[in-house]
Amino acid sequence: MVRQPLTAEQIAAGQRLGVALRAARADRSLVEVALAAGISPETLRKIESGRLPAPAFGTVVCLSRALDVPVSNLADAWLTSPSIRQAS
Repeated sequence: MVRQPLTAEQIAAGQRLGVALRAARADRSLVEVALAAGISPETLRKIESGRLPAPAFGTVVCLSRALDVPVSNLADAWLTSPSIRQAS
């Protein structure tokens, strides 16, 4: 299976997700949250910076639990653009 390149809209969605995660993390350290979610700090750094715009669903679920943020809130951040809602 060949993975299609991400569109500009999907990349923008990933950037919005990163902003939402940074805001939810607030004053907690990146390392603390990453370890609580069971991912590497580098992975969380990439997601928050938008360099990993489409993290695996399981990763998002684990981050939502570690940050005590409903998954639906993170989905809403990712799905802000109407054209992404239709493509998903």
